[in-house]
Amino acid sequence: MSRPVPGVTVAGQPAAARRPAPLEAIRRTSLGLSVALLVQYGLGMWVSLYVTVPARDGGGGEFAAIGRALSGGPAALAAHAALGLLLLLGSVVLVIRAAAARRPFLIVTTAVSLLAVLGAAASGGAFVSGGQDGASLSMALLTGVALLAQVATLYWLASPRRPAG
Repeated sequence: MSRPVPGVTVAGQPAAARRPAPLEAIRRTSLGLSVALLVQYGLGMWVSLYVTVPARDGGGGEFAAIGRALSGGPAALAAHAALGLLLLLGSVVLVIRAAAARRPFLIVTTAVSLLAVLGAAASGGAFVSGGQDGASLSMALLTGVALLAQVATLYWLASPRRPAG
């Protein structure tokens, strides 16, 4: 009968091998956020074109508007708001991972993406609260900025001659 070896799984791989390297975790998170940003962009267009924001959702500020959209808005609007909050959370996690990896380029690109997602969320709240077309345009443009920052992150990570910083 064999005794278990500490730190080794049943398959014979070290337990540490199950956790991806820091840059691999950043790459995976960035790719996931890129896909989610594209879905959010499409969902936002759907909401803008085909969903009427209830009049009761107007006023009260951006945070209240997002809360009302999540709790009682049309399903597409609620999905759009929920995905936006998940994008915000994922963006924060990505900045933390980039800072932990101590790669200045990644810190900048992930921070730009986070700021763009924050701006898009604020614009979304303003759109639900006041219904201004400019807020809708701002949401779309900031989503594009966040996606561009994620693409830059992925490009840097894929570069065979990636600089040390």
